[in-house]
Amino acid sequence: MIAYLAKRLLMLVPLLFGITLITFAVIHLAPGEPVDMQISMSPKVSAEARQRIREFYGLDKPLHVQYVQWLGRMARLDFGRSFAPDNRPVTDKIAERIPITLSLNIVALLLEFGLAIPIGILAAVRRDTLLDKGITVFVFAGFAVPTFWLALLLMYFFGVTLGWLPISGIHSLGSDRLGPVPWFLDMVKHLILPMGVMTFGSLAGLSRYMRSSMLEVLRQDYITTARAKGLPERAVILRHALRNALLPVITFLGFSLPGLIGGSVIFETIFAIPGMGQLFYQVVMMRDYPLIMGILVIGAFLTLIGNLLADVCYSMADPRIRHGRT
Repeated sequence: MIAYLAKRLLMLVPLLFGITLITFAVIHLAPGEPVDMQISMSPKVSAEARQRIREFYGLDKPLHVQYVQWLGRMARLDFGRSFAPDNRPVTDKIAERIPITLSLNIVALLLEFGLAIPIGILAAVRRDTLLDKGITVFVFAGFAVPTFWLALLLMYFFGVTLGWLPISGIHSLGSDRLGPVPWFLDMVKHLILPMGVMTFGSLAGLSRYMRSSMLEVLRQDYITTARAKGLPERAVILRHALRNALLPVITFLGFSLPGLIGGSVIFETIFAIPGMGQLFYQVVMMRDYPLIMGILVIGAFLTLIGNLLADVCYSMADPRIRHGRT
């Protein structure tokens, strides 16, 4: 296992290099430059001033030279400075937003798996019953309803019509003057709608995924043998079937890790939450290349780590799997 982990960790370096190379090229292929965005409201800017701005940002150099310079900075964990008027370091801007996004997505992920796994198990055990059919209707509704439309609908109903819940931000004005408990309750009240929408969007698909996996396991011979030995049904489900049924779900968990950073663009934009998703949307519109690259590199790194963790979890869930052997 140690040799396998060491090999996989070494493979992360060329993979990450290839991802950054492709990403750097693609974002520069998008129409419009940061200079165009900055001078769009000042049509009288001269060509000389425009050229000075391009030189200031290093955009006058060939693309491969820009990439080599950026790569050298990244090797020192320096993503450069933002092209925004404040010209702040990219790491500072990311550090301000990332705790909010990580907190929201980790809680949503825990809710998704904490609810979807029991729902999927229950639907598989009670197959073709009224309960299973009701869960199926819920799943198809979750797949069919666009999450952004559901968010707007809930905002209008609970926020505008009933006035029960706030519809934007994570704190009310003046909440910093409240005590710790009222401050926390105010934040929870603001996060009910976005957390509910985020969880519902993935809960439907994950619960169906778990149901299919559990049904496949329940058809195996060793499950029939366990029942023939007289083991209680609860022991058959939880001790024998669940462990193997979780293997496909582990794959889903590995793919969910990159979403901790970039998977909340829609929700943070709609609910005006100052997180990484909202920041990413803003910098893409501004063509802020250093900040875009910083966010994408973090997302790529989490993707690679997620795949590695999924493989490790495979070996923990199923002892028959032996990494590094074919």
